[in-house]
Amino acid sequence: MWEILKKPSAKYSLIALLSVGFISGIFFWGGFNTAMEATNTLEFCIGCHEMRDNVYKEYKETIHYSNRTGVKAVCSDCHVPKDWTHKMIRKVQASKEVWGKITGIIDTPEKFEAHRMQLAQNEWNRMKASDSRECRNCHSFEAMSKEKQRGTPYKKHMAAKAEGKTCIDCHKGIAHNLPKEYEEPEDEE
Repeated sequence: MWEILKKPSAKYSLIALLSVGFISGIFFWGGFNTAMEATNTLEFCIGCHEMRDNVYKEYKETIHYSNRTGVKAVCSDCHVPKDWTHKMIRKVQASKEVWGKITGIIDTPEKFEAHRMQLAQNEWNRMKASDSRECRNCHSFEAMSKEKQRGTPYKKHMAAKAEGKTCIDCHKGIAHNLPKEYEEPEDEE
């Protein structure tokens, strides 16, 4: 086996070709992963005016941006899954949003508002389908304190847990303005 690996293939040994391939693979994977992480930064997300001038302004007024504990959730914390498979799926889905920017579908505040309901619905559906996976990176029913939540919020959270609800069932509009067309169901907060 070792002799086969040392034999040349035209000009280079098979072991040399495998070594170069292995090292190239490491560099490619490292570069790819670095690029993926760079697209998960707040600076990247608000780099286009559609996000900076619309949803980022709203987000800056929420508890996810500024709160008593100093814990800050950035765009990717809520909109990009942590695990690799779901992250790649979400990045492909996000290409539709990039397409909206390139084609000018959402390039003004007026156009963004005209599409806000559909954009929000897409995100709510994604979150519902994943059982609000990104919310649960920071929040969990098990970690909720009856003493610190006091009364009604705790009861509602425990009822939601018992009913199999997920965060987005009750917490639409928690980090961004709700679309004007949105009608809140009777039992939501």
